[in-house]
Amino acid sequence: MSYIFETETDPVTPPSRPRSSNATIVLAVLAVGYTLYLAQDMLLPVLLAMFFALVGNPILRLLRRMYVPRFVAALLLIGAGMFFTYTLARELVEPAAEWVREVPKEVRGLAPKLRSLTKPVTEANRAAENIARAAGGESATRTEVVRTEVNDPYKFITATPRVVASVLAVLLLTFFFMVYGGDLQRNAIALLPGRQRKKLTVEILQAIESEISRYVFTISIINVIVGFAFAGLLYFLLDVPADEALLWGTMAGLLNFAPYVGPLIGMLVMLAMGFVSYDETWASLLPAALYLGLHTLEGQIVTPIVLGRRMALSPLVLILSLMVFGWLWGIIGLLLAVPLLVCVKLVLARVEGMEGWARLLE
Repeated sequence: MSYIFETETDPVTPPSRPRSSNATIVLAVLAVGYTLYLAQDMLLPVLLAMFFALVGNPILRLLRRMYVPRFVAALLLIGAGMFFTYTLARELVEPAAEWVREVPKEVRGLAPKLRSLTKPVTEANRAAENIARAAGGESATRTEVVRTEVNDPYKFITATPRVVASVLAVLLLTFFFMVYGGDLQRNAIALLPGRQRKKLTVEILQAIESEISRYVFTISIINVIVGFAFAGLLYFLLDVPADEALLWGTMAGLLNFAPYVGPLIGMLVMLAMGFVSYDETWASLLPAALYLGLHTLEGQIVTPIVLGRRMALSPLVLILSLMVFGWLWGIIGLLLAVPLLVCVKLVLARVEGMEGWARLLE
């Protein structure tokens, strides 16, 4: 008779993965930010093209259901976008140039109004200067710093080809993303090892492609409606000329892509426009009041109803992302901040163990 003795052994635990220190994480974040800042000339055309492709994807899918070839549908979309942009720019050139010519003269006329409004602050500053001069002695003098700027007469000539090249690059990349974006995704997924990883990647890419494109397209439609509605309010209620009302409506629609920051800039511009255009104080506040009322209606009622809570983002995280991307890439960064943040949220929500970070962004 043989006996088999079973001995209890401790399970072998895999070695724990080394965790990066906080200093390493901070240095990595700074390195990524510095790289994004330096590579903006290359990255911005690509990101803008992806943004425009996401805007056009719902229309592209509709044309595909109508048996329009993808190549032809992309050409039609880009051609229609260029025609709309050219028509709008042609209508806005004259009023914009008129405002550029008239603003210096109107600002000089606006100075007495602003001087009367800021008279208490000016008197307080003068009193503080007198106290500081008395404390420092009669020999205290005011130091003035004079800055000089060297104007380069060839700056415009050298900058124009770069702008044209960037516009052409965005148009070409948008076309290729629309036509060949799906094939690029499938070929990239085929390179991944493991069926589970491929499945997860497909789910993430499908979520980004469908939900982000729907989100960007919906926001774009809402902002276009906001722009036309504001132009209509200025034209019908305040008797602003049609071309000038269209100019301010276009500004309102574009600024609405940057939540909080854009409407704040729009409010300041409308206050300045009101004080320049009208003599009475209450009439001067009407453009800003109309803008604030329309933005409140859109931001608090229309957009939450249309998009629901699925795309809700924390206002604090949103402001921080606008500050970061605006500092990195300027106006284009403000335009791309919200889509990029929504994209990050969708990815985090579908990666195991990262759901908490996605809820943190809500």
